[in-house]
Amino acid sequence: MHAAPAGSPTMRFSPVRLFFAAALVVLVIAVLRWQAVLNWLGNYLILTQPPEHADLILVLGGDFLGPRVYKAADLGREGYAPLVLISGPPYRDRPEGDFAVEDLVKHGYPRSLFAVFGHHEPSTIGEVMALGGELRRRHAKHVIFVTSAYHSRRSGIVLRLFCSGIHFISVPAPDEHYHGNGWWRDPSSRELFYSEWSKIFGSIFIAYPTYRFTHRQVDLPHDPLSKSF
Repeated sequence: MHAAPAGSPTMRFSPVRLFFAAALVVLVIAVLRWQAVLNWLGNYLILTQPPEHADLILVLGGDFLGPRVYKAADLGREGYAPLVLISGPPYRDRPEGDFAVEDLVKHGYPRSLFAVFGHHEPSTIGEVMALGGELRRRHAKHVIFVTSAYHSRRSGIVLRLFCSGIHFISVPAPDEHYHGNGWWRDPSSRELFYSEWSKIFGSIFIAYPTYRFTHRQVDLPHDPLSKSF
């Protein structure tokens, strides 16, 4: 019995055939394990890392009287950082962080643990870009950030893209409005799932390239030979 010669039909595996074979395997797995795949996608939005000692703890805006500020306050009281910086837009003509600090002090947390950073940015990207200068002013190199669990993956991506040079650790606060497992069964979880994934793609493929291009255009007149931007 002789081996089939090279180039014969039995030995020919074209890239197109390999692609379709791989796609078929992925499709079969997705059909058979669709719930596991959807659960993975749902839980991927939650970025949980072990807390580390840091220069400060950052609370992203949006929940100034809820679990975010209390999670951060607990981390501060446990000694993970000497300062909890509460970021957020105005509320009743005052930074929302002011109300958070007042509430936390009423519950026994020391006022000296907290600082407030007010801004007028309506988006996470805008907030992070505004925070960049404040974090550099405070010489922060290691930062724990606290936000709602469903918001933690996107926040981590945005912080690393738009506030480079700082090591960020995600320690999210629990959120009863989002469940990674079976998210498609719950209207609130379903809405947050689609919103967060669409914003993740928008941040990576639209906002960040635009940001890079804009900053490159600004930098070029000053240093036309520079390749770092």
